[in-house]
Amino acid sequence: MATRTRTRSPEPTPRALLDDAELERLKLSPEIAWYLAERGIPLPDCPPLIQTPSPGEAPGAVFDPERVDKVISAFSKLRHTQGQWAGRPLVPDPWQVAYVLAPIFGWVYWEADADAYVRVVRELYVDVPRKNGKSTLSGGIAIYMTAADGEQGAQVVAAATSTRQAGFVFQPIRQLAERAPALKGHVKPLRGKILHPKSGSYFEVVSSVADAQHGANLHAAIIDELHVHKDPELVETIETGTGSRTQPLMVIITTADSGKRESIYDRKRGRVEQLARRVFTAPTVYGVVWAAEKEDDPHAESTWAKANPGYGVSPTRAYMRARSDEAKQSPADLAKFQRLHLGLRTKQETRFITLPDWDTNAGLVDEQRLVGRETWGGLDLASTSDLCALCWLFPDDRDGAGDGAVDAIWRFWTPEENLAALDKRTAGHASVWVREGWLTLTPGNVADYEWIVEQVRKDRDTFKVKSLGYDPWNASQLTTMLTAERAPLVKVRQGYLTMNPAMKAVQRLVRAGTAEAPMLRHGGNPVTRWCVDNLAVAMDPAGNVKPDKASSGDKIDGVSALATAMSELLARPRKKRSAYSGDEEIMVV
Repeated sequence: MATRTRTRSPEPTPRALLDDAELERLKLSPEIAWYLAERGIPLPDCPPLIQTPSPGEAPGAVFDPERVDKVISAFSKLRHTQGQWAGRPLVPDPWQVAYVLAPIFGWVYWEADADAYVRVVRELYVDVPRKNGKSTLSGGIAIYMTAADGEQGAQVVAAATSTRQAGFVFQPIRQLAERAPALKGHVKPLRGKILHPKSGSYFEVVSSVADAQHGANLHAAIIDELHVHKDPELVETIETGTGSRTQPLMVIITTADSGKRESIYDRKRGRVEQLARRVFTAPTVYGVVWAAEKEDDPHAESTWAKANPGYGVSPTRAYMRARSDEAKQSPADLAKFQRLHLGLRTKQETRFITLPDWDTNAGLVDEQRLVGRETWGGLDLASTSDLCALCWLFPDDRDGAGDGAVDAIWRFWTPEENLAALDKRTAGHASVWVREGWLTLTPGNVADYEWIVEQVRKDRDTFKVKSLGYDPWNASQLTTMLTAERAPLVKVRQGYLTMNPAMKAVQRLVRAGTAEAPMLRHGGNPVTRWCVDNLAVAMDPAGNVKPDKASSGDKIDGVSALATAMSELLARPRKKRSAYSGDEEIMVV
């Protein structure tokens, strides 16, 4: 099945006949919608809830329909191995073509070093409830990448968490290879490997870091059920083993987890969601997530169809009805049903500040126009080995006659030895932030407080600093240094009593702002934007809130510094009511 990589330019793909509104509803690019119509594949009416931008947005990307034809043809040479379809050709479902196979195999760009067109996508993430053909899809991709992708000496692996699970992962793929008449004489299934002698390629399952590192020069990797990987080490080791291939592919196909923070699943899912919201751009990563929404009725058939792209075929209506009836018996059964069959992470938090609201308030912040202005600040030193943040707030109503808006500027620092780790968590954007001046590197592996002290000194010379709030926990060294500089330090505790009014003031400003009249002008600072998107809040029984670093998706230091600065701003004497004060509160000089 192996063939040479295509090197001639693909023909331009005609645009779909669907209008833009319908393309947006179905979450299809014009090229893929055209491909489906041209090949007589029905349009799927089950768009994913979450989808990263089309790989076609990558610079130089072109759509090659013949590459997709080749993948579908290779799949059809395989045979279903179980259930009512056993023995029938494995023809991908329309939704699998539209949202998985066509985007990852069809979009290519010219790679000068390889002297060929190669795939845009290097990492695929598919999050879909059970019984939607995950194993068959991942197995088909594994065999294609081993025997039909035109790669000589391809090493293709699947990751398992134990030797026992390795058997569960390997056997279905081995059965696909064994029972396909077209593969007879082309592939050789063994006890622990599938060989493709013509190209010198093989597929195997690895269950330890040592296995993954052994001779690692991976062309493809399959991660099935990411949420069962408690330790990220194996997955991360596999990720680093594809560097010498021209078009490697890492495939993650999984069901949802229960909402546990800081897991490898949480990190991967969180990155896909951020890419979908365009917090970052990473054309080589493509992800789709099928799930119900939290407010959907879990027992309604429309919800089942929304969350399960294969609904009606696999899973069947009868199957979903039976699982729904079970879920009505207890809260525990309902939570399991929501996770496994509706794709809901059962511990998801409601966003306190939405990214669209935050972006609306970007505005223009000119530091030169802030020279000499009164300002209130906040410091966050949550992790001296990761990110430190300083925020200054400049209210427009300093003379009692402003419009209640606030300008905000931030300073961020990270140790230079942390940059690689931060790049990994931000899809490479941390290095961009450094180059563009949003983030400052300090020498070594922990924050160098001299840099922060020097910046505070410069800001005090530039602005009229009224106070600088800080969390007294773990800040003794820096506060000693700043006290020596006679900085107007104020302890700001991070509990509900202090943080609730500050956080709700920030929320009110953000919600009140418009693109024409932003209320919390932040200039689109990308580091803070990342922190805002990561933010989760804790809430007490009375409805008071505070930033919750333990539950947040990643660092929220920029928001914590903002809240601390807002707490100081709220505490200042004022001549009139303003947008960031309490609804009925009037403070006077």
